[in-house]
Amino acid sequence: MLVKTFGSAVYGVEAIAITIEVNIGGGDLKYFIVGLPDNAVKESLQRIEAAIKTNKFEMPRTKLVVNMAPADITKRGSSFDLPIAIGILGASDQIDEPDRLKDYVMMGELSLDGSIQPIKGALPIAIQARRDGYKGLILPKQNAREAGMVNNLKVYGVEHLCEVVGFFKDENSLTPVDVNTREEFFNTQYEFDFDFSDVKGQVNIKRALEIAAAGGHNAILIGPPGAGKTMLAKRLPTILPPLSLQEALETTKIHSVAGKLPENASLINKRPFRSPHHTVSDAALVGGGGIPQPGEISLAHNGVLFLDELPEFKRSALEVMRQPMEERKVTISRAKVALDFPANFMLIASMNPCPCGFYNHPDKACTCPPGAVQKYLNKISGPLLDRIDLHVEVTPVA
Repeated sequence: MLVKTFGSAVYGVEAIAITIEVNIGGGDLKYFIVGLPDNAVKESLQRIEAAIKTNKFEMPRTKLVVNMAPADITKRGSSFDLPIAIGILGASDQIDEPDRLKDYVMMGELSLDGSIQPIKGALPIAIQARRDGYKGLILPKQNAREAGMVNNLKVYGVEHLCEVVGFFKDENSLTPVDVNTREEFFNTQYEFDFDFSDVKGQVNIKRALEIAAAGGHNAILIGPPGAGKTMLAKRLPTILPPLSLQEALETTKIHSVAGKLPENASLINKRPFRSPHHTVSDAALVGGGGIPQPGEISLAHNGVLFLDELPEFKRSALEVMRQPMEERKVTISRAKVALDFPANFMLIASMNPCPCGFYNHPDKACTCPPGAVQKYLNKISGPLLDRIDLHVEVTPVA
């Protein structure tokens, strides 16, 4: 018997509909998954078999073929466990009306006991499910509030395989999650742990950052240790314009794909502030990996990227930022795919004026040897500095 279920694969920050066809019968006891699955998807049959048997269901005793279409897209990760398991139960007549399965998108990783683990990319999956006209989306309970931000789509959060089977057998009902999008968006939008108004003095520096915030200008703060560069930068997001709903959804999609959303969170409604350590790798900063993931510059999309002690960063990591700073996006190319990640961020950098930090200090003498200051400043290339609009000298508070 042939049964179809539906899932979704996330590429970049967008989702692609995946049709999962399960056919049982016509041969010896063998299990196959076809359609360009990666190792995690191939391993899923072992998890699914254990989960099905643990919960007193039966695995087929004849040939089982699972096809994931379209076949030219690599299917990655363990989040296809749930739709494959439901497809197997439908094809083996353990779900009475398998035709109902066509109305729902299902995603979730199965544990051996049948419990369902959270996934990445729930928000883009929900957006794609609504676009394709499905009645509902069934996914792990931890991701339900995030996906529930999408209007005109019923989102069901589940914790166990038996809940989903019971729903399709009409043995129990599932309650769609109720998320008030406007309330979630506006509720805590103006709540901050600290505020720009906390800063006393430093009038000229505050004025420079206000100009940067008003025009979305990149800025670099140059001054001795303890002058307040980091403190000022951390408070900059509190004077930026609030996120629009569209910007909030864009930002949430990126953090969802990267797995950075807190559990049971629904929407990022404040401008992100990212401050990577100076030992960050090129791929971690701009994005990359065998399976391309967003980097720090994409996680700072619609917000602030703060690079403290700029000359301490690897030059190669800084140089790869030049094109994203111009185009407001980063393109990551691999042999079979090229993905675009948004990167519309505001760069705030800080640095000392010399290696010891006290060059031109009013009270302390610089101890750097001749030539060391210029060598230190040369760590930052001219083309990168050209992309930073405001160069601000930060003096210590008297």
